Amino acid sequence: MDEFTSPLLIETDRGKNLNDLLAARVASAPEKALYEVKPEGASEWTAINAREVQARVRAVAKGLVAKGVQPGDRVAIMSRTRYEWSLLDWAAWAAGAVPVPVYETSSAEQVQWILTDSDVSLLVVETPEHRAVAEEVLADTNVRETLVIDEGAVDALVAAGADVTDDEVDRRGALAGLDDLATVIYTSGTTGRPKGVELTHGNFNDLVLNAIEELGVVVSSENARTLLFMPLAHVFARFIHVLVVPAGAVMGHTPDTRTLVADMGTFRPTFILSVPRVFEKVYNSSEQKAAAGGKSAIFQRAAKTAIVYSRALDTPGGPSLWLRLQHKVADLLVLHKIRNALGGQAEWAISGGAPLGERLGHFYRGVGLKVLEGYGLTETTAPATVNRPELTKIGTVGRPLPGSSIRIAADGEVEIKGVQVFRGYHGNETATAEALQDGWFKSGDLGTLDEDGFLRITGRKKEIIVTAGGKNVAPAVLEDRLRAHPLLSQVVVVGDQRPFIGALLTLDPEGVPGWLAAHGKPAMSIEEAAKDPDVLESLDKAVEKANKAVSRAESIRKYRILPTDLTIANGYLTPKLSVKRSVVLKDFAGEVDALYDGPVQG
Repeated sequence: MDEFTSPLLIETDRGKNLNDLLAARVASAPEKALYEVKPEGASEWTAINAREVQARVRAVAKGLVAKGVQPGDRVAIMSRTRYEWSLLDWAAWAAGAVPVPVYETSSAEQVQWILTDSDVSLLVVETPEHRAVAEEVLADTNVRETLVIDEGAVDALVAAGADVTDDEVDRRGALAGLDDLATVIYTSGTTGRPKGVELTHGNFNDLVLNAIEELGVVVSSENARTLLFMPLAHVFARFIHVLVVPAGAVMGHTPDTRTLVADMGTFRPTFILSVPRVFEKVYNSSEQKAAAGGKSAIFQRAAKTAIVYSRALDTPGGPSLWLRLQHKVADLLVLHKIRNALGGQAEWAISGGAPLGERLGHFYRGVGLKVLEGYGLTETTAPATVNRPELTKIGTVGRPLPGSSIRIAADGEVEIKGVQVFRGYHGNETATAEALQDGWFKSGDLGTLDEDGFLRITGRKKEIIVTAGGKNVAPAVLEDRLRAHPLLSQVVVVGDQRPFIGALLTLDPEGVPGWLAAHGKPAMSIEEAAKDPDVLESLDKAVEKANKAVSRAESIRKYRILPTDLTIANGYLTPKLSVKRSVVLKDFAGEVDALYDGPVQG
């Protein structure tokens, strides 16, 4: 199949905007919690109902008006994921402004580009350290004022807006229609300067309402609640932050992944959204914890049973009586502990940002967490496709959401059309014309559609490796399988214009100690581990296992372990944890050459 369309289910008055979603939530359930917050150091979550949230949003919006923010002005938010981020976002919309997110990990140069390219007039940052980064470049921008959340920015805005009338906020909040600009989100980008993706009120509004119609059992059940820990500067988290309002769900925020497990335990979400790397780490840490307690074999058997059980769910007749009994034993011994680590009542997870892989998909379904893998980009306001609760095909990213179409171009590129597709790149007509043709967005990803309209992503168009022998190789297949190993953090498959496929590996600083302990080995540094015979033997086996997924010509023949991990902080990962392949290949060209005993000739 080359094209599949899911018809639109919900249509909205084009004169509405996102502010109407919050107003409708307040009108329908004013006393029901919308957010729950846990101040630093506290152990309990405190509910804030919809009516209280709206009152606070309006008070902050008045402050933005008092600060001179005009309708259409850009207000930048540079902060980790926290309640104040959501509050400021909705307040900016209530004031008729256009919020522009900035990753809290951004460098001064990146901050300068975003502030100048989008012409930001007011900047809100989380900490004095963020302000210091911004102050390096503010002289070259049109930013009039910088406010700091940790220094009382929200209260200061409320105080400043005390004399602004309700009528003025009502007037400004009603100015935008669904076709008007809601936000500019800068793609993290693996090469070059990030492009500003212009998303409209309609992109968010139409997408969330139709997504809720399809995923109601997940996001709008009576007790639906989710804990947001992905950066709100990323479109995936932003989409959920908008969706929970009309869905009637409760949302919490946690800014520090180091406290994520503890926060999951106290917040107890019913659905989770994350990227595959987090699911990998939960699996690996559970495996290592079992090994440290001398229960490695029990964990391995339980994990295998979970996977086999899940696979059997997709067969006629389902799992056998014997397999169901084995699964109950595995659950009693191991699997329930993983559910408890996620808070004990999580039934659903939405995974995106990168391929999850069939192994992890089946493992988590076998644990009791139904993972709905989806696919999308900043340019599609996050999800373009997702698996459905009533019909999931593990290994695919699902069908198009209502109001969306997917087609596969002649060269295999995935193209997307629908209510969520952006209107263009800010101030960049050339890039817009290249990406949008007759309403179809050229994603840059490669994929296939099955007979039921389920999409399977097979690689990135620009990342296809062509060996010296002319073999086309999609690196994602090997990278995803290898990265699941508890010793590994990142994998970069190489081989363009080379005689065979190789790989650059980085060891996981969090995973190595647990692996060493589980295998009865003494503690050692990352540098020492990279030379340890047992570590290398384990990696050799992992490479051999990954190679079984591809042909001989596509298999990894040699690998090298890099001296440093690839992280956001050192510039080798985007904020959504994608490898900046071109940067890695440039900076580690010597390591690549060493795989092949020298640079490419000619």
